[in-house]
Amino acid sequence: MTEAHQSARDQTTSTQTSQAPDLSVRIAGLVLKNPVIAASGTFGYGREYEGLIDVSRLGGICTKGLTLYPREGNRGRRLHETPSGLMNSIGLENPGIPAFIEKELPAMLGLGPAVIANLSGSTVEEYQEGARLLGATGIDMIELNISCPNVKAGGMAFGLCPADASSVVRAVRKVSSKPLMVKLSPNAPDLAGVAQACVDAGADALSLVNTFKALAFDIRRRRPVFDHVTAGLSGPAIKPIALRMVWDVCAAVQVPVVGMGGIAIAEDALEFFMAGAAAIQVGTATFPRPSAMIEIIEGLERFMKTEGIGQLSELSLQGKY
Repeated sequence: MTEAHQSARDQTTSTQTSQAPDLSVRIAGLVLKNPVIAASGTFGYGREYEGLIDVSRLGGICTKGLTLYPREGNRGRRLHETPSGLMNSIGLENPGIPAFIEKELPAMLGLGPAVIANLSGSTVEEYQEGARLLGATGIDMIELNISCPNVKAGGMAFGLCPADASSVVRAVRKVSSKPLMVKLSPNAPDLAGVAQACVDAGADALSLVNTFKALAFDIRRRRPVFDHVTAGLSGPAIKPIALRMVWDVCAAVQVPVVGMGGIAIAEDALEFFMAGAAAIQVGTATFPRPSAMIEIIEGLERFMKTEGIGQLSELSLQGKY
């Protein structure tokens, strides 16, 4: 290589690394300043973390799971640590959508990140009325939760079957023009089929995966740890499986996919972008390390700058293998 060629190459590399990478992403018409979103049920309504991190730096915040009517949540033990994971059985404890709109949403809208309302319900009618109420507010997007494994009636059942998933997505689409992202259950026998059914019914984007249905026993008491017997497993233990599911769904649909499941550091997030995800959500990692999402944002920026990557979409390996 001549000195002139080496000089030109060094200049190009210097230009690539000196320019700030573009971390912004577009999901169903909604532009996020970066792809890091606080996952539902792990970040409250955002204000809970204001004294710990600069919440305004996040790309988005998903609310706790919201239902039309207030829910007290599950009784008994709600959290149980496992090797490289966390089991939870919260049961969608929330004040109900009208109370959320009145008491929590105004402050949430002032935080800076996009506001994504996570909506659940026990019947199609409840989903529909909840979506109608949320659609009349300033939220940026609805995340339709058809995958929660902790509620005996509703959520999980809708996410297991393509026809049932389609029915609730279609009903919500009729009453709200807000961008609609559907959160899928990893427990579905035909996840790609459910994903495509949701898209055909009007979903603008998909998010996955929610927690895996799991079981733990208290050997001293000789009974299940949780009153509802099974609970949802999250954390690093599920990442390789979640990553494979995101890869499969990204290959099956033509809408943006938001990946989640065991993301704790920037390297984890990068794998999901390589799988085809347009953005990511972080949940369990925030509990032991409230700064996890900020560190991921900074890590992504460093990686892109070092590697000369202009946009995250360049990382996708979909269609190459």
